[in-house]
Amino acid sequence: MEYNLEIKDKTIACDLTIKQDRNLTATIGNNPFEIHYDRISDHQIRLMVNGQQVNAWVEEAEEGKTIILGGEHFFIQDRDLLAQTQTPKKGLDNAPSKVTPPMPAVVIFVPVQPGDIVEKGDTVVVVSAMKMETSLTAPHGGTVTRVKVEEGDKVMPGDILVDISKTDMDEIDNNKINVAESQPAKTT
Repeated sequence: MEYNLEIKDKTIACDLTIKQDRNLTATIGNNPFEIHYDRISDHQIRLMVNGQQVNAWVEEAEEGKTIILGGEHFFIQDRDLLAQTQTPKKGLDNAPSKVTPPMPAVVIFVPVQPGDIVEKGDTVVVVSAMKMETSLTAPHGGTVTRVKVEEGDKVMPGDILVDISKTDMDEIDNNKINVAESQPAKTT
């Protein structure tokens, strides 16, 4: 998975490949890293980076994360994710239409396919992360336009798993009213 991270006002390219058993390879800039990680608590992660142990403290922050490594604070932002999640203008065309995982995960089940009609809250992908399954749901009603994953795929936050074209409910309701008005009244 490719990311553009902003660290200390610099944009740095990062390529991650998730392996099994909490292992991954990362290329940050031109530097390769072999990483094993263990979550110690909600905010602490123990890393083995190229054979050296590093403790990292992670704190969620508005539009990013604050990470403390070796006593130094870093504010990190995923530039690509920020571009996707910035508050859009109001209106139907700018409503969220994609489904993404909240953390690195593996796809377990995809119950939808292109052309399926879904309602807000319907499960469209089930993923597994840290031995827990999570159902990702449709952010709104509409038609599935694209499914980008299959069972067994490894996915990261920001990866678009399913595209859903939003249905304009007012338009549907108006069409129902117009059809009902055009029908002749039944006489008994």
